[in-house]
Amino acid sequence: MIQSTFIARVADGLFLAADEESYDLTEYRNQAKLLLKRLSPQSDQRCSIETGNLVFHYLIEFGVCYLCLCERAYPRKLAFAYLEDIQQEFHEKYGDQVGTVARPYALMKFDTYIQKVKKQYQDSRTQRNLNKLNEDLQDVTRIMTKNIQDVLGRGEALDRMSTVSKELSDRSKTYHMQAKQLNLQALYQKYGPPAIVLLIVTVVIYLRFWWW
Repeated sequence: MIQSTFIARVADGLFLAADEESYDLTEYRNQAKLLLKRLSPQSDQRCSIETGNLVFHYLIEFGVCYLCLCERAYPRKLAFAYLEDIQQEFHEKYGDQVGTVARPYALMKFDTYIQKVKKQYQDSRTQRNLNKLNEDLQDVTRIMTKNIQDVLGRGEALDRMSTVSKELSDRSKTYHMQAKQLNLQALYQKYGPPAIVLLIVTVVIYLRFWWW
C-alpha cells in the first residue's frame, strides 16, 4: 500500500503539498524532510530508499520532487507509475507557480487529486494495476536502491565536516588577529621607551636652542 505522498521544491526542500494517513507518521515525515534537504539538481532523478519495513520512492521533474512512502512489498514499478501520474497533473496545474511559492503547503488543495489517484493504485491486484505492471514502463530495475541510514548518515557527516571546517577557519582568523596584536605589543615594549626618551631629548634641545 501507499502510505503517504509528499511534493516539495528541490531548491530549498519546501513542502508544496502532501497526503498523509491519519495515523502517526511523524518519524517518516522528519525523514522525508531530511531527505529533501539532501537533494540537489545533481541528485539521482529517480531513487528508492529503504527505511525499516517501508520504502521511499521519489522522482524529480522540473525542480520538483514527488515522494511517496510505501510498504516494502508494494511493487516498485507501480509506485513510480503512481508518481508519474501525480507529477503530470501537478506540473500541468501548478508548474508555473512552483518558483513563487513562499509558504509551506501553499498548494495543499492538490491533496484532492492525490487522494483520488492513490485509491486507484492502492490495490496492486486490480486488473487496471496488473495491466500497468505489464506495460512497457521505464525499467525500474535500473533505479538505484539506497538505505535511509546511509543517505542521512552521509549527509550528517558532510554537515559536520562543513561545521568543523568553518570553526577551524574562524579560529584561524582569531589566532591571526591575536598574533598581530601581540606583535604590536612587543614592538611597543621594545621601541616605546627609547622613542619616548628620544622625543623628550628632542623637545628639550629644541626649547633650549630656539627659545632661550
